Amino acid sequence: IQFGFVTLFVASFPLAPVFALLNNVIEVRLDAKKFVTELRRPDAVRTKDIGIWFDILSGIGKFSVITNAFVIAVTSDFIPRLVYQYFYSHNGTLHGFVNHTLSFFNVSQLKEGTQPENSQFDQAVQFCRFKDYREPPWAPNPYEFSKQYWSVLSARLAFVIIFQNLVVFLSILVGWMIPDIPTDISDQIKREKSLLVEFFLKEEHGRLRSMEEPAWGNQGASRRRGGSPAASPVPSGWGQPRSSASPGSQHTSV
Repeated sequence: IQFGFVTLFVASFPLAPVFALLNNVIEVRLDAKKFVTELRRPDAVRTKDIGIWFDILSGIGKFSVITNAFVIAVTSDFIPRLVYQYFYSHNGTLHGFVNHTLSFFNVSQLKEGTQPENSQFDQAVQFCRFKDYREPPWAPNPYEFSKQYWSVLSARLAFVIIFQNLVVFLSILVGWMIPDIPTDISDQIKREKSLLVEFFLKEEHGRLRSMEEPAWGNQGASRRRGGSPAASPVPSGWGQPRSSASPGSQHTSV
């Protein structure tokens, strides 16, 4: 809750982060004293991160950019002053800015009994001024929004878009320059992972070798129990000398 109030409306009350910091410092010291002297020490549990709270805080931080941009653009005179200084001022200063922001109203159009009293200079009051960008009573469209109003509104919306993109760009740049995990710790984590992988590979290799050695031992034992391998049968006629007669030894009877 404190983080949300501080980030969402810091443009309205810039001292809110200072008071929040003082409150957190005092609260942390009081909680530390209670844990050390009055309460039983809780069991520490190791976790990877803060869980869903990281997404919640990140979402509040991104939404606070939009709310602060609208607070600056709508509730302050920062944008109207810039518009008057660069588009309507004759000498580039803020001289005449207040008169520029006031519109005219014809008091004769007020209800009976609500007209203002005459001034001490014996002059009848014909017009009163109010802070808004409206067309004067003598204009073709009296009391409608003037061109200055649309100019200021466009500048406010442009400021919101530029402010939002600028803050997002700066947040990405800072996140890239300052990583969440330092470089030396990241290298150490990678080294531990590589050593763990090598250890598992060695364990798996040793397990496979231990499974293969009994299989080879069983095959050798079966060979010793069976003796010499049986001779393959030899076809009849193999190994006996063949009788061969030369062509000259054959006689024909006459």
